[in-house]
Amino acid sequence: MASFFFDSSGVVKRYVAEIGTAWVSSIMRPSSRNLLYLARLAGVEVISAIVRRTRTGSLSAAHAAAGLARFRAEFKTRFQIVGITVAVVKRAMTLAETHHLRAYDAVQLAAALQVHKRYQALGRPLTLISADTDLNAAAITAGLLVEDPNSHP
Repeated sequence: MASFFFDSSGVVKRYVAEIGTAWVSSIMRPSSRNLLYLARLAGVEVISAIVRRTRTGSLSAAHAAAGLARFRAEFKTRFQIVGITVAVVKRAMTLAETHHLRAYDAVQLAAALQVHKRYQALGRPLTLISADTDLNAAAITAGLLVEDPNSHP
């Protein structure tokens, strides 16, 4: 059993077939008993990412509908949802400035670091799953373990 914090670019691979989908799905298999964390705002980003792919024609309406339904169900049941508190926002502001991150990436990293702090106190690792190069670099600098699902074809 391991603990993973997904950003949107990592978790969307569970709901849209692309490089890294099989690897992400293996981590999320209930039999793995892994603990899975997601920032609350990732819900909006994942829905948006799936819907945008239908608009661009890279995903059929049927596949999008199935992905959206599965994500909504798992968002409620499979993930530990990390709230966006005042402390998370303050840290995200600093991270955005320091690492030149996009706004939601900074918020997701701040949320991951909040969970990471709890795990450090227990002497256990937390791994960020993200396909975003800039976010990954900032997370590594901040002391997080990072896995890019794009490196798992």
